[in-house]
Amino acid sequence: MTHPYDKNQIDQAERELAAAYDYDRQDPLFGLRREELAGPKLGRRTVLRLLAAAGALSLTDILTACAPAAAPAGESSTQAGTTEEAAASSGGEMTCGWGGTAEITTLDPAQINQVLQFQIASNVLSGLTHINADLTAEGDLAESWEVSEDGLEWTFVLRPGVTWHNGDPLTADDVVYTYNRSKDPEQSIHSAVIANITDVQKVDDLTVKLVLEKPQASLLVKSLERASGRAMTIVNQRAIEEMGLEQYGLTPVGTGPFMVTEHQLGQGLTIERFADYYDPERPKLDKVTFIPIPEPEPLAAAIEAGDIHLIGGNGAPAELIDRFVANADLTVSDVTGPGFQSMFINPWREPFVVTDFNKSVDELKQENGFKVRLAIAKAFDRDDFIERALFGRGSPGFGTINPAMRFFFDTAINEVSEQRFDVEAAQQLLADAGFPNGEGIPTLKLLTTPAGRREGEIIVNMYKQNLNIDIELDIKDFTVLIEDGNSMNYDLMRLGSGGDYDPDDGLVDWMQTSSKFNGPNRNVDEMPFGFFSDAEVDALTDEQRTISEPDKRKELVQKANQITSDKVAAVFTHHPLDTLVYRNEVNFPDVSRIPGLVDLDRVTLTS
Repeated sequence: MTHPYDKNQIDQAERELAAAYDYDRQDPLFGLRREELAGPKLGRRTVLRLLAAAGALSLTDILTACAPAAAPAGESSTQAGTTEEAAASSGGEMTCGWGGTAEITTLDPAQINQVLQFQIASNVLSGLTHINADLTAEGDLAESWEVSEDGLEWTFVLRPGVTWHNGDPLTADDVVYTYNRSKDPEQSIHSAVIANITDVQKVDDLTVKLVLEKPQASLLVKSLERASGRAMTIVNQRAIEEMGLEQYGLTPVGTGPFMVTEHQLGQGLTIERFADYYDPERPKLDKVTFIPIPEPEPLAAAIEAGDIHLIGGNGAPAELIDRFVANADLTVSDVTGPGFQSMFINPWREPFVVTDFNKSVDELKQENGFKVRLAIAKAFDRDDFIERALFGRGSPGFGTINPAMRFFFDTAINEVSEQRFDVEAAQQLLADAGFPNGEGIPTLKLLTTPAGRREGEIIVNMYKQNLNIDIELDIKDFTVLIEDGNSMNYDLMRLGSGGDYDPDDGLVDWMQTSSKFNGPNRNVDEMPFGFFSDAEVDALTDEQRTISEPDKRKELVQKANQITSDKVAAVFTHHPLDTLVYRNEVNFPDVSRIPGLVDLDRVTLTS
């Protein structure tokens, strides 16, 4: 989407851009006064300054944001029909098809490990902050906040009169309880997200103080955000104790715009409008039903027939998008995707065994298991895969740091990564490992989902052609795939991540030895680590997450990302677009078009 800009607009944008980048880079709070960092919603100058300090601000961003009816940066929208805002009405019932899964296993934020789960939970549960379409944080349950001079104490004032779905009043005790629960790795898989928070103290019934070990650049966007962060998504103690963990995971009690009224595993769930939500203008809809639809064709047939209004979850497979674009009844919205996709290689299985990644790349290249891993990585033709499997809807990936992170994304890594495509070098590595022309390598199994069948078939064909390796597809429902992945029960596995707005999402969540997705349920006696472990990456990741000076943090992030790429923590395949498909009778406002999420509290249906 493009807009004409006159000279006055361009001059004003240039002045704002220059002002945004005029700050003291040694200041641990990005050169902003603590009053400017206070909430609940940051002013325009502060938002531009924070974006600049993160390297995520350009002249185009400012112009686009100022243009009338501008789409978020990176977004395009195709809609064959038109829907007038005046024709929209509150109320009504909406049905969503949740792609790529057969069931929604849990909505307990302490256990959520899939984007398709927190997309729903974001409509039911709240946090101190919530991310917006600009990927900056604003107050959710926090009405306002203040920051100490040293950046180590954050005091949050809660909204008065907020009510839980069970009628309990929200108090500071709920925040303290959530923190104590989430910091315990026995109770939450997201404990590492809040490791830098050393204490949460109740000041009074509506005030809490967070004490940090070090200043943290990602606190509002990562640690406290209600959807992707999850560690501090606020939960109700009484409900957990009375319902039990299993039932709370199915029908959690929250303070969000919708409340769960029904949830049957394998059959979907229903949320309904919460009449006592703190914003009386939201939500607009009366009821939303989520139906899991794991196979691509039934998903397409359902939205084309009008049986569902919107596709969420793992989204619509790439092979269907052009078909949807051509459908006059549907809208297809694309934004830059905040995530990465990969093919993981199990380092504990032949012929690609690597029992210690704590060596230089040159040293690893002397080991046959690593030679095979690197051969598999170098034989992956990303451009060909994106064209054939994704119909051009993606960009080559060489690490977990994605383009939506802008400043932290390394645009040159595809030129220097050990994983860059070179089929002759890959064939030589395989021969040097004792498998000339692929001879002697047993048939490998690639774990993927029903929705990933087509991608998997292209991968199978690619490796047969490039390395003469035989691969069979091992197709399992997404929830089963996650179980196998967590226990390291695979040869190769197609898996990725979404909703990654900060480098912590890519490094802390995935690439550290203790990462929550790094084979957490493996047999530790047989497998001391999961799919990857490197002490330098661990140290770099720990250091970068508390660095406020943006250039220094960028340097650490990109160095860690480069190591994971060069040492083949996984075959990083691509960064996808975030595509949302819905029928034209759905009015999905720009303010709700948050990459990776499907927030429905402002959505309406045409009357």
